[in-house]
Amino acid sequence: MKQRGRHRRRRRGRALRAFLSGAALALTAAATMISASQATVADDPGALKPLTSTAETARLRLTENLVPPGDLGRLAGGMGRPVGVTDVLAGADHTLRGAADCSSDEKQALPVAPAATRAYCWNAADTDGWRPGAVTTSGDADDDGRWGAHRVILSGWTDPAGPAGERGLARVAFVDADDLDHLSYTWVLLAVPVDGGRDYRGLASHVSGMVWYEDKLLVTADDGDRAALYVYDMNRVQRATVEAEAVGRVPGGWSAHGCRYVLPAVGSYRLGRADGTPRPGAVSLDRSTTPDSLVAGEWTSGDGAGQARLWRYSFSTAAGRSGLLATDAKGRVHPAEAYRTKISEVRGVLSVGAHWYLSRAADDGDGPGGLWRQDTDGARATRCGAEGGRTCWSPRTESLSYWQETGEVWSQSARMLFALPLTSIDRSLD
Repeated sequence: MKQRGRHRRRRRGRALRAFLSGAALALTAAATMISASQATVADDPGALKPLTSTAETARLRLTENLVPPGDLGRLAGGMGRPVGVTDVLAGADHTLRGAADCSSDEKQALPVAPAATRAYCWNAADTDGWRPGAVTTSGDADDDGRWGAHRVILSGWTDPAGPAGERGLARVAFVDADDLDHLSYTWVLLAVPVDGGRDYRGLASHVSGMVWYEDKLLVTADDGDRAALYVYDMNRVQRATVEAEAVGRVPGGWSAHGCRYVLPAVGSYRLGRADGTPRPGAVSLDRSTTPDSLVAGEWTSGDGAGQARLWRYSFSTAAGRSGLLATDAKGRVHPAEAYRTKISEVRGVLSVGAHWYLSRAADDGDGPGGLWRQDTDGARATRCGAEGGRTCWSPRTESLSYWQETGEVWSQSARMLFALPLTSIDRSLD
């Protein structure tokens, strides 16, 4: 069981060579879609606009609410001793297909340019009816890139309907990434303790944002639960004991809608209800700040009704608060900085140094989207095609996760999980 990671092991040269040894994947099928939608992305969204007024930043303030330890203890007492990530990986019972075994239709979800250097596809039978969401990795959890002895990828999915009595369900695939030529995984249901820890319900939200930092997993909740973030302890995974469609306590034990494991929330961070409060759509980790920070992007529509906000919160460095955000004496989390961008329909957000990387959905919902790098000096987009069009990115990536140790950005779209070097994104900018 890995504790708060402050040992910064640097083995970048060897790990980078191991991770980036493959050649770029051939993506010619997606390239034919460039011209159909390239005129729909803004020509120049300009520079980020800093938000400095108290009225603007107050709307971004969070309030921390931790589940009482007694409730978590009661749930563990009923379900059995919690397990860790290593135990979950040992029970991996599914595999991802490599790019060579993915169909041309599945590969349409990959970026046109820059090309993915790693790509895998999820099986239709295992994901049918589920909507893909955010990605985070053990590269977020600790900057040595490992959790214990393992490299791990977490992939979030949502069932919009859910079983009877539920408003959708959220689950996470725990992917064993020790061998990048053979990814295996198993499902863990995200849950929320109820009735003082005597039961749990499913998290009712689309998983559009997810960050694994130290021993905590932070997940956006933007639908049924309508909170900014839910917090999960990676050392508190519980085993389901009954295989059924139900969620929670059932005759004979505990069920997790077919998942073998359950991860109960240990807390949440809630935004206020005032007018103008944003709806967070994406989050990611930024290790280039001191302390490390969580960055967030606002979901907005593409009708020009408003400009998206981007902001960050600092992680706590206090003893006993591993993986939690920094709070004041009243349990409030204040944004460390905030901006507005003219880019609408922001789906994925990433911040490295002074640069913010923003993925934008395709206007027609099917064609390639856009990927911009923006800062307080201006904006540049990735380019592709003979005419240098700006619709080069994957159609529906809702998450960007930077694996610092390897220099790779991980994301997923439709049934494709993929990665590519951040340097290749920078080289593709106009």
